[in-house]
Amino acid sequence: MPRNQNLRNTVINQFLDSISQGNLSSPLPSNSALSNMFDVSRTTVKNVILYLCQIGVLSEKGTEYFLKREPKEEDFFKDIIHNKSNDNEHFGQVFTQLIYDRIIKPGDTFSEIELARRVGVQPIEVREFLLTFSKYNLIENINRGQWMMKVFDEKYAQQVFELRELLETYALHKFINLPDNDIRWSQARELLISHRSLRDTVGSDYKLFFELDRQFHQLIFSAADNPFVDQFWDIFTIIFHSHYQWGKSDNLKERNILAIEEHMAVLTCLINKNDIGATHELYRHLNTAKKNMVEGLHN
Repeated sequence: MPRNQNLRNTVINQFLDSISQGNLSSPLPSNSALSNMFDVSRTTVKNVILYLCQIGVLSEKGTEYFLKREPKEEDFFKDIIHNKSNDNEHFGQVFTQLIYDRIIKPGDTFSEIELARRVGVQPIEVREFLLTFSKYNLIENINRGQWMMKVFDEKYAQQVFELRELLETYALHKFINLPDNDIRWSQARELLISHRSLRDTVGSDYKLFFELDRQFHQLIFSAADNPFVDQFWDIFTIIFHSHYQWGKSDNLKERNILAIEEHMAVLTCLINKNDIGATHELYRHLNTAKKNMVEGLHN
């Protein structure tokens, strides 16, 4: 079973247990609170809530979710591989944040033990994660337990964006064809509101765009409902934030302001079921992102 699917099914069972034991009641806490409660990302929480709504355990009213019925035995997943996937996901999130905060930059070296201590996981979890990403020429094992964040060239960046464009436009097409009662339509509306809010304060809060950007693209990719697409998004997040977001703060602020406007254009078309407009605006946004990344490689 793919790692992301195994984690999702594990958390679904944990949600169902919490509901059965009365630890979760109506209305459900916020996604942020649930993320902390179950020690997973908010994207995982959203996917779990989506599934529980689809099987009728939860129902959506406005921006809140309510218990619709008690869980049944058949609601639980049986064939779950019990491993340390939660630790793996947690390390991946922290590793990405270290890159975003410019603690790890292209060309830097770091050790498995150092990262394990910083994140609070076992060194084997760190090694497994790093070995996964080393297959994509993002990092290099230079010595036993020692790694280096690689610097890639413009050709590599162009190839990555070619694949990203194919997958994300495919996911957008799938999103447009979601049924009207799919929870992701309300998530898109909530995300548009969040973009408007950040736009008003982006002058001082531009670094908060990192999380909003992740939510925006993850929401689109989720419509593909494909673990291989999910894996690509994990990889691209590392590439994007290691070679693009670490530029000068003034340039970063300008790029993020523009990206907010482009995200809003995509979301507005999407919510209004304007498939041609949404596709056009997504292409425009991806072209801007590719241009900024290529320019960043030469700075």
